[in-house]
Amino acid sequence: MDLNIAGIVEESIVDGPGIRYVVFTQGCPHHCPGCHNPETHSFSGGHFISVEDIFTQFQQDALLKGITFSGGEPFCQPEPLVELAKLVHGMGKDVAVFTGYTYEELIKMEDPAIRVLLDETDLLIDGPYLEDLRNLELRFRGSENQRLIDMNATRTARSVMLWEN
Repeated sequence: MDLNIAGIVEESIVDGPGIRYVVFTQGCPHHCPGCHNPETHSFSGGHFISVEDIFTQFQQDALLKGITFSGGEPFCQPEPLVELAKLVHGMGKDVAVFTGYTYEELIKMEDPAIRVLLDETDLLIDGPYLEDLRNLELRFRGSENQRLIDMNATRTARSVMLWEN
């Protein structure tokens, strides 16, 4: 299965906890003013790469705590990301996902692949980037409306549990 990506950062410490492998998906419907990655907005840009090739690269770095899906908007390509997330979880690593949607918006969507991607997500960073709420001191976020949601605790509690650490 192929994924349309804008690029990959093989080691990042700003896109989730620990050292992370970051996949920047291509295509985003949000077009947030002041977006950090405006080059990822076009759905006709980027290049295609197989999930297998990404996973092969990921496996080569033993220092990685997990993988992060950013964008663009990862939930516009849920099927290949589900496949990749399952492979990463199979190694005992974690999955973080950045989205311009809120968690509440995502759970209302009809696409079953979106639900499965949420099920495969350990840390969800949700909400659109809002320039008037910009705060450079927030961990892993750009604006104060965005939340760090501990998806494992949220699935257990049946309410949004904010990530602490």
